[in-house]
Amino acid sequence: MGKPANPQKYAVINAPSRIDGTGAFAAEPIPPGRKIGEIRGEAISVQEARERVKNVDRIMMVEISDRKAIDASRSLDPLRFTNHCCRPNAVLRIRQGRVEIHSMRQIEEGDEITCDYGETHHEGGMTCHCGVPGCVGKL
Repeated sequence: MGKPANPQKYAVINAPSRIDGTGAFAAEPIPPGRKIGEIRGEAISVQEARERVKNVDRIMMVEISDRKAIDASRSLDPLRFTNHCCRPNAVLRIRQGRVEIHSMRQIEEGDEITCDYGETHHEGGMTCHCGVPGCVGKL
């Protein structure tokens, strides 16, 4: 059995972000409504995920159901660095247990790919740095 297929459909690179830390940036134009790629990681229970995120500021954890989560902390997928934005250009979707990121509108080469995280373990206690008009200000 060989290596799993590359889940990235469009070229994405990681670079310093004006939003926070490292970001995921389009390395080529991405049309609207397209799957950009996936974020893979260790499948764990939601209970284990909630234990792992305690007292940790930077996490890469996605709950995919009431019982399962993906810990992408050690993933090599560039989309794991997708930052939150209150006016995102992409959306995170859970499909058949996979964490996928899809473009919501045209994303140009060099644009940072962003998603709205929705509810997080920070429960409004972390400042949002997206800087867009109408920013909610918290995660």
